[in-house]
Amino acid sequence: MDFNTSTPIYLQIILEFKRQIAVGVLKPGEKVPSQRDLAALLKVNANTVQRAYREMETLGMVETLRGQGTFVCQDEKIVEETRTEMLKDLVDDFVHAMRSLGLTQEETVKEVEQMFQKLELKGEVSDE
Repeated sequence: MDFNTSTPIYLQIILEFKRQIAVGVLKPGEKVPSQRDLAALLKVNANTVQRAYREMETLGMVETLRGQGTFVCQDEKIVEETRTEMLKDLVDDFVHAMRSLGLTQEETVKEVEQMFQKLELKGEVSDE
């Protein structure tokens, strides 16, 4: 958690869950830490984690089963929607940043292609 940002901690928790769901770290149906355990791990107030979990339930990201715990939603559609939403947000931020630097679409695409080539040479990216 970044305590030096204007983004509320409960939103940072939600964003991290979204990221972990989107990249497959958290799988559909997987049990997530209890609110108390997560609060202790992150060193934040339990009410903050409770608010994040409540919001994630409202969004359909997780479901709490009384006496069993909280689990990542098993609906693959919601998992895919979460991934798509994150992708759109990242692309939007990236495009706006490139525009603010004065780059055209063509220049931006060229830069992205060059970065992928560099990463492929390092073995960090594949087309699979």
